[in-house]
Amino acid sequence: MREQTIKKSVELVGIGLHKGVPVTMKLEPLPTGSGIHFFRSDVGVNIELKPDNVVDTTMATVIAKDSHKVSTIEHLLSAVYAYGIDNLRIVLDNEEVPIMDGSSIGYCMLLEEAGIIEQDSTKKILKVKSPIEIKDGDKFVRLEPSDECVFDFSIHFPHPAIGTQKYKFEFSTKNYKEEIARARTFGFLSEVQYMRSIGLALGGSLDNAIVLDDTTILNKEGLRYKEEFVRHKILDAIGDMSLLGMPLLGAYISYAGSHKLNHLLTKKLLEEEAYEIVEIPQEYKLYDYELAKENA
Repeated sequence: MREQTIKKSVELVGIGLHKGVPVTMKLEPLPTGSGIHFFRSDVGVNIELKPDNVVDTTMATVIAKDSHKVSTIEHLLSAVYAYGIDNLRIVLDNEEVPIMDGSSIGYCMLLEEAGIIEQDSTKKILKVKSPIEIKDGDKFVRLEPSDECVFDFSIHFPHPAIGTQKYKFEFSTKNYKEEIARARTFGFLSEVQYMRSIGLALGGSLDNAIVLDDTTILNKEGLRYKEEFVRHKILDAIGDMSLLGMPLLGAYISYAGSHKLNHLLTKKLLEEEAYEIVEIPQEYKLYDYELAKENA
């Protein structure tokens, strides 16, 4: 199995969820071995995707170089990871990735429009060797050795529309598009005033998030999946794990995980060297590249 990039550059315009400002985003192919990079064209700054560049995890994952940030990267990166793209330049003319509809399905469509091509280098994978865990009270995120890539997530919210939800996702591109990609971010009306007072959720609306009052969902169209809330948590977790810089082979298990705990987990995995880097056998069907190739 070879490294991948996109076949051609693609572009879209949207708004940022937290800052609410218009942003143009362009995806560009990069040579093999380059990795994922964000480029702020408005300030001329390149930011490499890696855990050490994370500067904030309050309601979103934020990376930065010097004082220049790129925020809310997790939904886009979740789709990039799901489509097996190793080398990519993400060009933005502002500090936040467009929110689209609050899920990652729009990014999936953009990647399929761009197409995917194989490159010369053999694809590597980060295989979990020993269990590691980050805890915060009863909340936790954990990685365990496994011969499959699995995301097993549980949440509980004392809200009649959510309650306790569990979902176990067995990773493949096809499964991701069908089971995870359409799950939207969510928030509570009671928290909106506070979030906006600290400069967050300024671009949030019923068009790009599930919004709940004290008892019900305010979106007239309802939910896209029965367990949409926990499925979106898996979407976020996949995006956050992409900061490791290569595909993950192991079981991710969480109760009430967050961007902060995910970030600490990636750092602990690397610091404790609880992994080995191996080549992916050609017959190992982690990605269904035909999804993008057929639409290229």
